[in-house]
Order: sequence, then structure tokens, then C-alpha cells
Amino acid sequence: MDLDAFRDLLEPAGQKALAEAMELVAAGTDPVTAATRLRRDHSPALTSAALTQAALRARAEAKFGADAPVMYFTPQGLEQATRSPVAEHRAARAQRLLGGPAAAPRVLDVCCGIGGDVVALARAGFAVDAVDLDPLTAEVAAANVSALGLTGRARIRTADAVETDPSGYDLLFADPARRGARGRIFDPMAYSPTWPAVLDLAGRAPAACVKVAPGIPHELVPGGAEAEWISHRREVKEAAIWIGTAAHGRRATMLPSGATLTPSGAEAEIGPIGRYLYEPDGAAIRAHLVAEVAAMVGGRLIDPQIAYITADHPASTEWASRYEVSEVMPFSLKRLRGALRDRRIGNATIKKRGSAVDVERLRKDLRLSGENSAVVVLTRVGDRPYALLCDHSEQH
Repeated sequence: MDLDAFRDLLEPAGQKALAEAMELVAAGTDPVTAATRLRRDHSPALTSAALTQAALRARAEAKFGADAPVMYFTPQGLEQATRSPVAEHRAARAQRLLGGPAAAPRVLDVCCGIGGDVVALARAGFAVDAVDLDPLTAEVAAANVSALGLTGRARIRTADAVETDPSGYDLLFADPARRGARGRIFDPMAYSPTWPAVLDLAGRAPAACVKVAPGIPHELVPGGAEAEWISHRREVKEAAIWIGTAAHGRRATMLPSGATLTPSGAEAEIGPIGRYLYEPDGAAIRAHLVAEVAAMVGGRLIDPQIAYITADHPASTEWASRYEVSEVMPFSLKRLRGALRDRRIGNATIKKRGSAVDVERLRKDLRLSGENSAVVVLTRVGDRPYALLCDHSEQH
């Protein structure tokens, strides 16, 4: 979809085509049949744009909920966009870190994408100026601002982030592009703008929040800043680097509960595998706060380099999933297959940390059969690979 096709989609005829396309997609109509029906009344270009947008809206419901059916997307913009609960958490935290809801605090959002964070910031009370280098993406963001009734709180324009001046704003929000022609970009030096360019922008703003991939190396976090890793429903979504605020150090935040974890100085002991195994939330792992989780459950690490915690007695915390260990064995395909066969395990959840085993190949090689379920944990202790047979353990 190019810029002209998107603009046509916003016209009355385009809105009619889009509404028809959404009905067809919602009904599960075959794509060829849907295109044939739409082309009876609309041009091929408008038909393609409407069906593409309808399909993107359906995919977007997982991220944007009730807003998705009226929003607009590009495939790459939807892929990089933040889920609404995460964006809302970050916008609310920005308000708190800046001293509360002042009189229309101003934020410059660079690399705004399709506007997911613009929406959250505007709803949180910020006056938002947002820019994106791509004209189509910027226009999509502007359409979203309009569709959600936020035109008076946010303004979108096409501009290069590195040419903006953040000094006149209360907050700089930056979301450098982390996808290229070949997919995701993991090296911050290859972000667009690059990591040094983003830090230069942040250094010229009174305060800044930079959205990054959760795998960002800790050594790239500027001194005096805070790195906050955020998980949503047990899945780590991203990290946010807060610069020029009262926050500093490392933080893990878990949504939707809003629970947060910071360093306590805890040091985890290393010891043998006990009756219970705990898998910390990914945000705590990324933030290097596994020792803090171990302290919560009175546990110990099975290996100093592996983020699995073990304990002899059950304990409950929302910061970890708990499993009851039924058998521990040095890893051997033959032995593991036999143990699962003896237990009539036909459905196995296979987890691994510190293991080089190909999970999908292992699943085929195990030839599971039976009516029971189990959790198989592949890990190592020192340089020895192990397999743990576990059951889910209810937490109260």
C-alpha cells in the first residue's frame, strides 16, 4: 500500500470499501472470493488496500483491543508497535516521573510509527508532537490520532528524528526502528537512528524515554539512567531506558498486575535440585533480578549461569512459575523417552535454558503417546546436560 492508496482509503468510497472488506474478513471469506466481491464496486487498487487494512485490523486486536477496528496500520508498523497495556503503563509512568499531571506537559515522539505510543501519551495528558521519517507511516499515525478523537492533543508530521530539537519539550520519547528488509535488527548500532544518535537526542532533552528491544546489552545503558524491562502476560515485550529522571538502575515490571521489582542486594546460593523448580518471569531475568526472585521463594540456583531456581518447599509469587519435580536425570534421549513412555505422557511442554537441544526435533524423536501431560525441562548443571520431569504446581 502506497501513500496515494492510503489516502484513497480515507475518502468516502474508500471507507465504504474498507467496511465491506472488514465484514468479509470477519466472516472468514476466502481472500480470492473477497477480492472478487469487492472488485464489483471498487477499483483493484482500492480493493487491495481495503482488504490489506481489514486483515491488519484483525491482527491488531491482540495489541490494541477495542481500538483496533477503527485504527490504520502498515505491516511493519503493526509489527513494531507496542501493545496498548504496555504503552499505557509507560505513559502513566512518564507522568509520575515528571512530577505528576502538570499543565499539558509536552513530549516529542520521534520515530512514532503508526502512533500507538502517541495515543497512550495523549490520553495520559501529554501534548504530543510526533514525527516519522516515512511519509506513509506518518500519515497512518495522523489518521489514528483523528480516528481516536485525539486531534487536539497530538500533531504528526514527516521529519527525520536526528534533525529535531527536543530541548523545548518536557520529554523526548524515541522508538528507533528495529526492523529492516531482512527482519528484526538486534544490534542497537544498526537501529535507525543508530544508538549513538538516539543518545545524542536524549542528551539534549530535559528527560527522555527510549524504547528498545529487551535484549539490549546492559553496558549500553547510560550511567545514571534506568533500564526497565516489561513483560505482559509472562512474555517479555520490550525495555524502556529512562534518562534524566529520578529513576536509575534496573527494574522489572510485570503487566497487567503492575508489579515491579528492583535490586535488593540479594545473593542467591547455588545448590542441588530440590522438589520444586521455579522459572522467573522473563522481565526479572532480563533485568538480572533472579536472585531477588530466589529470595522470595527461599530458593537457590541450580547453576550460577542458569535462571532456574529450586527449593525443597513450595512458595508462591507472581514473579515465577512453579513446577513440582518428579524425576531428574542426565540427558539421554533413550532414557527420557522411556520415562515418558512409562508415565504415558502424550502431551509434553518442553522448556529449555542452557541447553543446545533442538526442541522440535526432540519432540519428534520422543514419539509421545498417552493420555497424560508433563513438563520437560532441559538444562545443565555445570557442564552436564540434564532433563527434569515436572508437573505444574498450583500456587495459592
